[in-house]
Amino acid sequence: MEVKIGVQHAPREIVLESGQSAEDVERAVAEALAGKAQLLSLTDDKGRRVLVPADRLAYVEIGEPTARRVGFGAL
Repeated sequence: MEVKIGVQHAPREIVLESGQSAEDVERAVAEALAGKAQLLSLTDDKGRRVLVPADRLAYVEIGEPTARRVGFGAL
């Protein structure tokens, strides 16, 4: 699923494709905003870890899970 993270004082948002469920991402964001964690830590599909300081989060947009399309079918 696609996750977009807005960071304060940064002109661009962070966009990543994550294999985590929407509930896992939401739980990690809630813990960071509640002060339980100082960093929001998410892992993308390629295993890279994205760390954002919790006090710099502007917004987090959690997209719908997308199914991979295979083949040459009509759009």
